[in-house]
Amino acid sequence: MKYYITADVHGFYTEFHKALDEAGYFNDPGPHKLIILGDLFDRGEEAVEMQRFLLSLLEQDAVILVRGNHEDLFEELVTVDEGLPVRHHRSNGTYGTALRLTGFDPALALVRNLDFAAAAQATPYYRQIIPATIDWYETARYVFVHGWIPGLKEPDGSFRYRADWREATPGEWRRARWYNGMDAAQTCAEEKTILCGHWNCSYGHAKYENRGSEFGPDADFSPYYGPGVIALDACTAHSGRINILTLEDE
Repeated sequence: MKYYITADVHGFYTEFHKALDEAGYFNDPGPHKLIILGDLFDRGEEAVEMQRFLLSLLEQDAVILVRGNHEDLFEELVTVDEGLPVRHHRSNGTYGTALRLTGFDPALALVRNLDFAAAAQATPYYRQIIPATIDWYETARYVFVHGWIPGLKEPDGSFRYRADWREATPGEWRRARWYNGMDAAQTCAEEKTILCGHWNCSYGHAKYENRGSEFGPDADFSPYYGPGVIALDACTAHSGRINILTLEDE
């Protein structure tokens, strides 16, 4: 099977569509699937267009959606926090996504937060897209996650491999979605190569290859290839690009 893999599209529908087109996705006549490594919305302003596109892919069974920490944040916003604009929901773009998908007036959302939360729970994003997400996907040679596989994080920040990561609890997966896979891969080797998102690729190039800065004019947002890891987050809000990787595997 041929796979097109991307990560952290964050509601940037125009950039996402352009990257897929340039990768030949739409003109590929052979069997293929798209894998998105989490963080489908927030940051970008094209949530409605992104939602429509993802629904069409799901209807065609053409996409595998790996769950990201921003999917967790949306659930938290509309259930635990009852639609209230807690600071991290604003800074991460989650609140803005809920406003765009519901069409709620921002001032009204503040005073009728329970109605706003109910409207967000009625969106296709919450009802159809988030339930379709999975913690990880696996092929013969690759594992696809958002941040990293669940493991043991040491006090010094290093990661220790956990052989039974596939049996991890939902809470452990939730924490793993916040891990920096480029750091984790340095001390936590899985037999298969792990493809991840969540953390900008320029971090790996700058820290582990001494190539460019993380966010300066010389930053490199192309995919980062390290020991047992391929990182794909292009930090679209900063770089204006989205990485698409193609590979074939059983």
